Amino acid sequence: MTVLAANLVSIAGNCLTYMGVPWFVLQSTGSAVKAGTVAFCTLLPAVLAALVTGPVIDRMGRRRVSVASDLTCGAAVAAIPLLQFAGILQFWMLCALMALTGLFRAPGETARGVLLPALAERAAMPLTRAAGLYDGAARCAALTASALGGVLIAVLGADTVLLVDAATFAVAAPLFAFGVRDLPEAQPLRQVEPVSLPAYRRELAEGYRFVAATPLLLGLCLMTLVTRGLDQGWSAVLLPVHAREQLAGAIDLGLLNAAFGICALTGALIYGAVGSRFRRWPVFTVAFLIGGLPRFVVAAFTDTFTPLAVIMAVEGLAFGVLNPIITTVTYETVPEELRSRVLSATTAAVQLITPLGGLAAGFLVDASGLPGALLTVGGVYLLATLCPVVFPAWRQMDSSGSLYARTKGSPSRSSKANRMP
Repeated sequence: MTVLAANLVSIAGNCLTYMGVPWFVLQSTGSAVKAGTVAFCTLLPAVLAALVTGPVIDRMGRRRVSVASDLTCGAAVAAIPLLQFAGILQFWMLCALMALTGLFRAPGETARGVLLPALAERAAMPLTRAAGLYDGAARCAALTASALGGVLIAVLGADTVLLVDAATFAVAAPLFAFGVRDLPEAQPLRQVEPVSLPAYRRELAEGYRFVAATPLLLGLCLMTLVTRGLDQGWSAVLLPVHAREQLAGAIDLGLLNAAFGICALTGALIYGAVGSRFRRWPVFTVAFLIGGLPRFVVAAFTDTFTPLAVIMAVEGLAFGVLNPIITTVTYETVPEELRSRVLSATTAAVQLITPLGGLAAGFLVDASGLPGALLTVGGVYLLATLCPVVFPAWRQMDSSGSLYARTKGSPSRSSKANRMP
């Protein structure tokens, strides 16, 4: 429970960052392009970090990496309003500080996520249920932060909200450090090979080879790569601009995110309770189709709050089941000794174009207007969500446990250099 609480607080901090920083930029500059630029500067370092930090997490230990991630992100976020209050904040400073948060956020999230199977086993809980609870905690954090964040931005201003955001990271770090202090999987893995560049390259490549050789994981990465970029454009630029120009501003933005968060939390908890009774592939496919195009169409053709709130609530229910399915399939497919490296590889893969999402959305809004940008992004999203219908590898979702059984004992897919003693 302590680990879930730490994860909840950390994710709440990230959510406040994603709300507070774009609104801070829009409030101070009025530029959608600059909001997209800040999003790009935040996410590009996260991708670069995920590309190379898998072996680092194993060698440093998942506990140390997570704590260092939260402390660094908190310090960087706190520096933004402090520099603003001092009257010396420049746009390049804002971009540099957000780049620092991105650089440390990705390894911290990976380090926490990799421990889920060990925590589930210690709690004698099925992995499907644990994945649902873990995602439910994340959804709960996003819900709370979104609802509170919108009100706080309207009442206190975005700069003050960023100070609250920094405090959440300061709370999450010691909580997590305490919660996993006795967990062997959270400690550094003992190495047969000494630290060296060739050994590091071999360990790093091992994760990418595993993903490339597993069609289901590769398909998940490619589809999520596209949709993450489009979602980033939606959350960092399109929805804030729509709320600012067509709705009642930050309060409506917070309420829309809260409606999505409540229903996504509900969907995750329902799937955690009863999801094992249903085949994963059809549930995943239908949920992604529901969660993709509709919100873009509704936002493009209405300037009122209620229709968009309703469709985002429905999409929240659908999206709530996606992460538990992806998490369960991934952990069933990947051997424990490779999880840090494989999860770092998949995180990097799915975020390769995410930094471009907000940047491209900002330019689309300036070039074709908000309705045209919404319909363009929504159309691409629809094409991406058709992949599970078209490609047969996705049907292996319902047999991922047998895939793990086959790969677990394969010498070519196990790490001789990073086994637990």
